[in-house]
This record gives sequence, structure tokens and C-alpha cells, in this order.
Amino acid sequence: MLNIVNMKIKTLMDMRLFVENIEAYKYILLYALLGISSCQLYAAEHNQDATSENDGIVSYPASFFQRYQPNTALDMVNVLPGFQIDEGEDKRGFGGATGNILINDRRPSAKQDLISTILNRIPASNIESIEVIRGQVRGIDLGGYSIVANVNLLEGSEASVRWNLFVEKNLQPMPLGPGGSVSLSDRWQEVDYNLGFETRRIIFGDEGSDELLDTARTLTERRTDGALNKGWEFYLSLNAATEINETLLQTNMKIGDFSTDSELISNRVPQAPGSDPRDEIFLDGLGMRQFELGIDAERNLTDTLNGKAIVLFTRQRDREISTQRTFDILGAQTAVRSADSKNISKEMIGRVEMDWTGIEDHTIQVNLEGAFNTLDGELEQIEDMGGGLVSVPVPGANTRVEETRGDFVIKDNWNIGLLELVYGVGVEVSTITQTGDAELKRTFTFIKPDVLMTYSPTQQQQYRLRVAREVSQLNFSDFISSTVFEDDDLALGNPDLKPEATWTTELTHERRFGEFTVVTVRAFHDWISDVEDLLPLSDTFEAPGNIGSGRRWGMEFEGTFPLDWISLTGARLDVKARWQDSTVTDPVTGDIRVLSSRQEFNIPSEFSYLRNENKFALALDFRQDFEVSRVAWGWSLQTRSRRPLFKVNEFEALNESAEVNTFIETTRWLGIKVRFEVNRLFDVIETRDRTLYTGRRSLSPIDGFIERRRDGGRELVLRLSGTY
Repeated sequence: MLNIVNMKIKTLMDMRLFVENIEAYKYILLYALLGISSCQLYAAEHNQDATSENDGIVSYPASFFQRYQPNTALDMVNVLPGFQIDEGEDKRGFGGATGNILINDRRPSAKQDLISTILNRIPASNIESIEVIRGQVRGIDLGGYSIVANVNLLEGSEASVRWNLFVEKNLQPMPLGPGGSVSLSDRWQEVDYNLGFETRRIIFGDEGSDELLDTARTLTERRTDGALNKGWEFYLSLNAATEINETLLQTNMKIGDFSTDSELISNRVPQAPGSDPRDEIFLDGLGMRQFELGIDAERNLTDTLNGKAIVLFTRQRDREISTQRTFDILGAQTAVRSADSKNISKEMIGRVEMDWTGIEDHTIQVNLEGAFNTLDGELEQIEDMGGGLVSVPVPGANTRVEETRGDFVIKDNWNIGLLELVYGVGVEVSTITQTGDAELKRTFTFIKPDVLMTYSPTQQQQYRLRVAREVSQLNFSDFISSTVFEDDDLALGNPDLKPEATWTTELTHERRFGEFTVVTVRAFHDWISDVEDLLPLSDTFEAPGNIGSGRRWGMEFEGTFPLDWISLTGARLDVKARWQDSTVTDPVTGDIRVLSSRQEFNIPSEFSYLRNENKFALALDFRQDFEVSRVAWGWSLQTRSRRPLFKVNEFEALNESAEVNTFIETTRWLGIKVRFEVNRLFDVIETRDRTLYTGRRSLSPIDGFIERRRDGGRELVLRLSGTY
């Protein structure tokens, strides 16, 4: 049948149509490698996308999402073709830190309250449409992103309650992990508000082993480990908006409490004759309290001038008590170490945004932001190695860090027919002061040009070129020292750390075929100054620091493909892939190497999973919806290359096997969505391979190897959710 249709299409073509559509044939050849039939592409190319409004916006009405039976705005955004949520967690300041999601053309005045969490509190019944904005429209500040999603809420929606209950069970011997959330969306007098509460019992852990090997890779000690983490988290949130005398007032508030207790039991058996086994027990108690309040006011000052003022305050208090106990073969305690750390961080931001449209085809944006950040850290460490309790000083652990920052940005958004040009410059001045164990004060000035050029020859295709200078967000915890009992190590702080600055260049091509199929290819190249990495302090210790200039380059691919053409009715496949390489001069060896990765396994989002420093990453998401029976099922796969970490006397490589998750869901009974998930279907083995040196890495002989394997176990999840 496919061949017959293709023959008829070719028969009807004349030379005029061939010339007119030669561009489409080029893409047919390109995307044939992805399994898209030429019939589908030709038909899609000639069928005007019914959801398109103009070259800068693709609008999806609420009816588009009905096939997915969504309960929340987050459910809807997650199935947008060719779009991926970026929480903006690593962005500096407020402007881009709220991510690539807008609500009614505006960003929420919140940072700790992540945009995905806010979307998850909004019922799907309150959504009128969702727009994918791919250029400058309506004077919206894209916040440095080339593409954002705008969630349009219905006016005058009736009161609704969204609820969600779930229970998790790890197939390893662990307790159940229940949780749930509820939110109320309503209007009180002239105030629209959303009030939400969520809680969860934290249960996770793993089992595995460490093998210590000598230089000949002969086993010298085997460690059998079992870890269990349990606790609770609670969050209360409020979002409200009202209009007073033509001024729109909005407020966002979040209060959170998080606490966990973890226990790691490590049975250590040396292989040398005459050596006795021992048990090491690591206990860790963590408590965290969060508070955030954001208020903003916006109004049209004149017919061509719009103004917005934002005030944001956040406070977080962390306390962690870590203990290591050593027991001999008879069960007698032979040593104990304990560390009690307290950190209090605060951030206060004031921001003014002005948009002026007094010149035809131009929107002038001026943003002025001031911020004051502080972190107070305290650490008390004691130990008893058999001779009684003694206090252990940790240099740089008791300190206060302050940052005062001012940021000014001016931009012009210029529409030139099929071309849109957003260009501007920012100036940032910041002063960082550290007192306590280290006394230091430094002032930095950064000039931040930013140019984004968007060319849209048709609604179906778009080219984007961006050149900008970006400044990274410092992690104040890197200024303060801490202990790592499990590695028998110190994580030293560095008071001389400064933000890395990056000249980034991105070239993106987006191609749309009908309302579902979207393909985006992005090439990037970054020139990095003051690369943040680990800086050697001695032959055995390092600290976060700046190691010089580096480069990063690569390509990203994103695509959404309907699969009806292979008889999978109502099915779609989302593909995200990234390949990159990088160079930097190693501060220990002087050799050229790749950039270090982050030392973590549990990635908070798929975006971070793809963007971590590694050679490649791939994420596949398959979903099939049976609309008549109101049943859907799907699976996802994530895999990536190993992630290197370069220390002064050690090289680490983190890796894990591919992760496959699957689900089935239905809304057949009482409108309640019932979803059953099997996560880590084929198990996920996490590895951490360490090469130890007698002195500086690669400049001295190898001292041994430590190879770690951890198995987190399969997980079953049952979720019930609904709206009334």
C-alpha cells in the first residue's frame, strides 16, 4: 500500500512542484535513516500545521493533549513535541534561573520552588493552551533561551482539587515508600490562588562491594556493603495573583522540611594472612529546612512601556551529623569519628524589568538586578582512635561567605521580516567576602554580550544562531571544607574560587513535519575561562578551584516521531542524544585532557543527565495511547558514557549500565488515573573505579585500585491521581 501511494504521488508531480519542493526531498533523504517514510514526510510537508499561529509560535490547544489523559500541566508539557523542560537550576541570578517555562507569558518569582513542581500543582482542566515560542513575540523576555513553552491558563476556571497518591517498593528488602500531594486552585474575592501540599517517605538504598587491588591487580581486601536511607519530606506552597488598579500582583511562597537517616554497613575482609576482618558502620543524619517568598508587581506605565518589579528572599538551613564506627572481629568498638556541620544560606534579590515598544519592529528591554547572598558554615569534628576523644581541626570549615552582586542588561528585539535579531549586553559587578578561618575579599566585573539570530523561511523550519558570554553560578559550599568519612578524605574549601566565564556559540536547525514530528539538531562550541575543577594544594589534597582555559564542543539531537506509519497507532518515540568532546590543561600533569564531570549518580532531571560532562548520552521515550479504551503504555531508556574525575593523587571513573523503565496507565475507572511503573527493569549497576597513586597522579607510581559496584534494585511504583 505504501508503494502504491508513493507511485500516485510521483505521478501527480509536475516540474513546478518538483522545483518548489526540492527542499523537502533533501530532508526525506536525511530523515530516511531515522525510519520515517517518504510518504509521511511528503504528506506532512504539504499539510499546513493546524496548531501554528505564526513563525515564532506553535500553539497546542487543550484538545491536543486529550489523547494523553493528562491530570496536570506538567503531564501536558512533558508530551510537547520537540520540547524539554530545563529547570534553570545552574543559572546565575534570577533572570534565567526560573527555567524555560512561562505561565501566562510570565515567569514565577521563585527559585527553590522548581517550575516542574509548580506545573504539577496546576490541574490540566485549567489549561487553555500551551505555546512553544521559538522567537521574539509579544515582547516576552526569553531569559537567554532560544525556545520556551508558555502555559496559558483559562480565565474564570471553577475551583478544582488535584490529588496524587503513590507507593514505591524496592524489590530489595526495604520498607514501602508512600507519598502524595494535593493542591487547590480557586478564586477568593479578586485573588486567583493555588495552594499545595506534598509529602513523601524517603526510602532508598543499595547493595554491593568494593574490591581493593594492588598494582598487580591482586585482591588485597574485599568490602561487602549494604546501605539504607529513610526519612520524610514535607512541602507547603502558595501561588497567588490579583490585579489592583491595573497592576498585576503575584506572590509565590514555599516552606519545606526534609530529613533523612542513612546507615552504611561495610564488612571489610583483608586478604593478607593473619589479618582480621572488621566492620565499618557509617551513620548520617541530615535535616534541611527551606523558606522562599517572592513578590512581583507588573503594569503598563504607558502605551509603549511595561514595568515589572520583583523581590525574592530564600533561606535554607542544613544540619548534618556524620559518624563512623569501627568494630573488630569480636564486635568491640575500636575507633569512632564524628562530624557535626551546620550551614545557613540566604539570598535576597531585587529586580526591575522594563519593556519599551516605542519603535516599530523593536522591543527594548532593560533589566536591573541586585542580590545579596550569604552562607554561614560551622563544623565540629571529634574522634577516638583508642586514646580518648580529641577535637580534630578542619581548616576552612568555620567561615562566612558573602556576595554582593549588581547586574545590568539592555537588549533590543528587532523583527526584520523572516529574520529576528535579539542583541544586547550585560554588565555584572560582584564582590565576594569570606571571613572566619579564611579572610579574603575580591571584586569581579564581567561584560556579557548576547546575540540570538532566528531565521524562519517557513513555519516548518527555523535556523537559530546564538553567541553569548555566560557566567557560572558559584556553589558557596565549595568555599567551605567538609569531611568524607567513607573515603577517609577531606573535601577542602577554596576561598579563592571565582566564577568561570564562557563564550558559547550555538547553531540550531529545527524542522517540523505536521503537528507531531519535530527534529532539532544543535551544534555548539564553548570557550571557557577560569574552568572550575579540582586544584592541587599538595601531593594528597585538592580543592575546588580554577585551572585555566578550556573548550567544549559537540552536537545535540532531539526528535519526536509518531509511529502510525509502522502500524503502531497512537504511538510516538522521543529521541534525545548528545555527543561532545572537550579540552583543558591538567594542573597536575600539564597534559591536555577532557573536562571533569560531576561526582553524582542520581541525576535530578533528564536535561542534566544529557548535559553532564561525558562523551555521549542517549535518552529514548516510547509511548502508545489507545484513546478508545483509555489505556496507555510505554518505556524509556537512558544510557551514557563514563564520567571522569581528576584528583591530585587519584583518577575516578563513574559509570552505570543502561536504565530501562516501563509503565502502563489507564483512566477507565471514575476518571482516576491508575499508573503502574517498573523502574530499572533490568537492574542498574553503578560503578566507581578509582586509580590511586603514591604521589601526584600520573607523575608517580600507581599505589593500587579500588573498584566499586552498587546495585540499587528494581522498583515497583503504583500511582493514583485525579482532579475534581
